[in-house]
Amino acid sequence: MEVKSSEFVISAPMVSMCPKDTKPEYVFIGRSNVGKSSLINMLCRHKGLAKTSATPGKTLLINHFIINKEWYLVDLPGYGYAKRSKKEIQKLDQMIRGYILGREQLVNTFVLVDARLEPQAVDLEFMNWLGVSGVPFSILFTKADKLSAQKVKQNVEAYKKKMQETWEEMPPYFITSAEKGQGRDEVLGYIEEINKSLTITP
Repeated sequence: MEVKSSEFVISAPMVSMCPKDTKPEYVFIGRSNVGKSSLINMLCRHKGLAKTSATPGKTLLINHFIINKEWYLVDLPGYGYAKRSKKEIQKLDQMIRGYILGREQLVNTFVLVDARLEPQAVDLEFMNWLGVSGVPFSILFTKADKLSAQKVKQNVEAYKKKMQETWEEMPPYFITSAEKGQGRDEVLGYIEEINKSLTITP
């Protein structure tokens, strides 16, 4: 897939304020500071499309970007950020779950996982919740340029092993680097494949 255009559409504080059309939506979500904004900008080759920040947990809204006038890339707030109040965490949690469970246009959730770390309980819990809820998802391992290919492979294998304790098979996964552009063609190709398989009536 060639990304010819990518534009910011809206930052919505609640699901009811999201775009009203029926174009397919692909959500990007992960723990705070997993490199989500950088990855979105790399996929779209649009520096500054998603705002990157040195402070984790800055995304607090549902951000819609329209790609090629055909589908939406949706940037959701990060989960597992400890420096928020309990009330804030609950509010964000409600918003995230409300969007993922209630948005009919959502066709795939990309869960971003830091390739440098061993399996994190917060990521596994979130993915298990998606599975139990019947939400299709894929894993994007980020920051693969920060360690050797061998070490990335080891960490991915550790994830597979951990997930196979509760899952029959591993969901689709991609190894990415925002810095090097790694995984870009594969992720966009996967989105294109899903889009082709959809028969959405406007």
